[in-house]
Amino acid sequence: MDDVRSSYKAVIKEICEFAWSSLSETELSFAARAYYYFSIQFRENLLAARNLYPDDPQLAKLLFEECDTANLSPWPGVAAENERMDHDDFMRRVLQLSVMDPKLQHTVDAAGYQYLAKVRSATCYTRATSIRTYEDGGLENVFRAILRAQHWENPLLLGFRHFLVKHIGFDSAPEGGHGHLVQNIAPDESVGNLWAEFRNLLVASVPGLTRVVPMSTVTVLQAGQAPSLPCQ
Repeated sequence: MDDVRSSYKAVIKEICEFAWSSLSETELSFAARAYYYFSIQFRENLLAARNLYPDDPQLAKLLFEECDTANLSPWPGVAAENERMDHDDFMRRVLQLSVMDPKLQHTVDAAGYQYLAKVRSATCYTRATSIRTYEDGGLENVFRAILRAQHWENPLLLGFRHFLVKHIGFDSAPEGGHGHLVQNIAPDESVGNLWAEFRNLLVASVPGLTRVVPMSTVTVLQAGQAPSLPCQ
């Protein structure tokens, strides 16, 4: 189990150390678009986990809070009061809030399609058990790293920020948080490959993530520190 953890946690650490604080508004918008493709496979992998463990009530609760849910609503231009939707559909609508350069958008979409193809080629067991690594601190750490970015001015990025902040709350809640709902799942040894493909998607979509940033310019959000959210 420790070897499995080390394989994917090393990739999570690499993603968290990307130059998130240096991204321009345009670069961060394309990072949001890349994340949309991750959110698609997250839903698919969660459904795979539910199929693998149909009698697990905690997974049933997790599915209820990630799919066909109103826990991200309302949000201007995306979701009405109490409107229910899958979380990847929320992200899809968020991406429609601001205009992107068509050529660069095509680059991200091509990388996204390639990413989904690679994830979908993994075994059902690997995909199902990846949910443990996503919800048990993995995504929370990545989201906190992304929130080091400085530019959240346009409607798309405000919607993305809302998504990230809400999910940190979902995952880290002391009682009934998503991290607690996946403790019965043991991740497969190949799950590190899925994290590596996510890293590759981010770099292909936003090459600037790999630029070197002086540590003196980096603001780190510690676990338990709630990021502030601009007023709607």
